[in-house]
Amino acid sequence: MPSGQILPSGITVNGANNTFTVATPGRYRIAYAVNTTVALLLSTRLMINGAASVASTVAPLLSLSNYSNEIITDLTAGSTVQLQAVGASISLTLTTGAGATLMITRLS
Repeated sequence: MPSGQILPSGITVNGANNTFTVATPGRYRIAYAVNTTVALLLSTRLMINGAASVASTVAPLLSLSNYSNEIITDLTAGSTVQLQAVGASISLTLTTGAGATLMITRLS
């Protein structure tokens, strides 16, 4: 993830900017977007505590340059969230600006 982040209290990110940890248990809305410079045939998904979130997966049949999804899920204290791109065409270049975004919002 880009390092231009606004992190509320209760959410931290590791030094590689790829794993976010939630300190407060609750119901969360997690939204993401991935924007590539060219259309690619790949999938995007959230990894929650190391497991793929099926509800968050975008797996198109045709090449895309914009991928986005959002889910509402319950997280426990210490849960980790990662945004992942997978597929045959894994070499990708993100657009400048908002090439990849991740929003984690605690609802309750």
